[in-house]
Amino acid sequence: MNEPLIQRHWVALAAPKIAPAVATSTVLILGRIWNANGAEHSTGNAALMIVLAAGAATVGAFASAGRAGDSVIAGTAFATSGGLALAGIAGYADGLPLPLLLWAVATAAAYGIAARYWRTDRRDTVAYERQTTSRREEHGHVERVEALRAGAQIEVARSGTAYAEQLATALITRAALPGFNPQALTDAGLPALPATDTPKEH
Repeated sequence: MNEPLIQRHWVALAAPKIAPAVATSTVLILGRIWNANGAEHSTGNAALMIVLAAGAATVGAFASAGRAGDSVIAGTAFATSGGLALAGIAGYADGLPLPLLLWAVATAAAYGIAARYWRTDRRDTVAYERQTTSRREEHGHVERVEALRAGAQIEVARSGTAYAEQLATALITRAALPGFNPQALTDAGLPALPATDTPKEH
């Protein structure tokens, strides 16, 4: 069983690993751009970001509540809330130390959450590969057994055909010899052979 080999590009392999850092860095950069354009010490802008962050956190809390909570919606809402809070602080603060500190904390938290999903995904991938390998080995074993069985049957049939040909040749040769008596074979319990004209001795 030949299966196509799929080699993923290194960019596709590295993208999930750098995505959390890219996301938090993008929020920090946009927050500082917003700060340079008049958001610094703006109470109205800070209040807006607080309201938006609180609203996103509330959506995440409702999405994760109960047994049938949607983890995807909850995770997205909480990530949005954290991003809005980081952007609000980066836009309101007048210096870089506090935004950079929050950026480091947010990045570490994002990697901590992502690592959990990476472990789950890796576990599922390993389990799938083991099941695939097990099925492939089982199918290969069945194919080998069937091939051996078919070969044995072919060999038995070939041997039976060769024996029948040899027996027929021997009977024909024996019947052509002088003094052959087919009645003796019948008397011995063997099937009767068709009568043949034996050559007469002179």
